[in-house]
Amino acid sequence: MSSQLVILSMLFGATAGAFLPRVAYRLTVPFGEPARPACARCDRPFPPGAAGWIHAGPACCASGIGPAVTLSLVGGLLAVLLGPVPQLPVHLLAAIPGVLLAAIDLGCLRLPDKLVGTLALGAGTPLALLAPGRIGPALAAGTLVGAGYLAIAMLPGRGLGLGDVKLGAALAFLLGFAGWPAVAVGLGTAHLLNGAVATWLLVRRRARPIPFGPALLAGALAGLTAV
Repeated sequence: MSSQLVILSMLFGATAGAFLPRVAYRLTVPFGEPARPACARCDRPFPPGAAGWIHAGPACCASGIGPAVTLSLVGGLLAVLLGPVPQLPVHLLAAIPGVLLAAIDLGCLRLPDKLVGTLALGAGTPLALLAPGRIGPALAAGTLVGAGYLAIAMLPGRGLGLGDVKLGAALAFLLGFAGWPAVAVGLGTAHLLNGAVATWLLVRRRARPIPFGPALLAGALAGLTAV
């Protein structure tokens, strides 16, 4: 493994992550509400158009280091796991909406459809071009996981939200290009992580809704270890 590749991947992640705090902050709103037009702390409105979204550093008054650090670590880990393969840039780019989705889900238990679609199509299209023979298994994985998660979401108690269903199907589709072992490891890790968090909250007697998106995304990263 080239240390230069790891360093470059981490630098890419840190640079891309620097532009995520404002986007995450504006999209961290309850379902059905529009993006935040202004900072909730100082009431300063965000500029109209692209200037209100494309901004490096803190969203406004909130800290902006988390996404950059997270995406940098994810970039380095992807370089270690995959090495110098054509799929590496695809997964590095896919990590951007992935980290953004995790931040939003942690903040308001929501996974915006547009971001999930961007992740699925933005990474799925180049992966299909790189491995056309894997399109069938990838579609099968996405369909099976989507159907299974939808069945769970329809059960009383709503153990999963529809956003979790869509993200789970999208990630299974992407992992399907790496093979069924990657899908199994990814989903298994996600449920283990979420189960551990639920157990910890139960022990601490702090029962509350748990966002499943971050665990699904972390599981997908772990699934690449089976490649």
